[in-house]
Amino acid sequence: MANHIKSVTFLHEKFPTDEHYPFTLPIFNQTKCLSFDKPITLFVGENGTGKSTLLEALAHACGIHIWSTPGGARYQVNRYEKQLHKCLNLEWSDGQIPGAFFGSEIFKDFANTLDNWAASDPGQLKYFGGKSLVTQSHGQSMMSYFRARYKIRGIYLLDEPETALSPRSQLELIEIIGENSRAGHAQFIIATHSPILLACRGATIYSFDHAQVRVIEYEETEHYKIYRKFLTDWEKYI
Repeated sequence: MANHIKSVTFLHEKFPTDEHYPFTLPIFNQTKCLSFDKPITLFVGENGTGKSTLLEALAHACGIHIWSTPGGARYQVNRYEKQLHKCLNLEWSDGQIPGAFFGSEIFKDFANTLDNWAASDPGQLKYFGGKSLVTQSHGQSMMSYFRARYKIRGIYLLDEPETALSPRSQLELIEIIGENSRAGHAQFIIATHSPILLACRGATIYSFDHAQVRVIEYEETEHYKIYRKFLTDWEKYI
């Protein structure tokens, strides 16, 4: 099975500030190292705990491009916001390899870029399901992307992929992730709030809800507990 990245170490001595995000987050200051000893790793925790921030920093540290168009003007600009990757040290199993970053909020930007490529080179679409992603629904285009892209050897970072997916599609995504991770060519690191995706068999779950990032079991996650309680006592809510 693929473990292209074996670990990431936080180089605290390189942190440029302790007064600006994300370097103000205690979790980054108190976590020394995360090991990736399984082909599937899941990040779980409340909003604002640093899951997506670390995922994007890992992408930059891996040399993976994040397909997003520039945002509008902001009242305040934090020049440290995108600097965390410079303070990470990645340990690779067999040298750096390519990969891809997926975020449901920026997927449309990638789909539009792919359509522009295909206008001059239609063969580009064969790597992403064979037809334009723009002409499909958001959820359908995402599933087409997952089925095609993850057959290729690489490191794959996903930020809350469940956002536009039905429960049935989330189950299909689990199958895609499991099949490609077992095939030995793909490694996945996923930030999620989905109790369905958190159930990926054999995955390591890292919780960001503590002073240090730590491993927890599926049944320990707040997401599992909340959904289980809801499904047990659902009549209270109607």
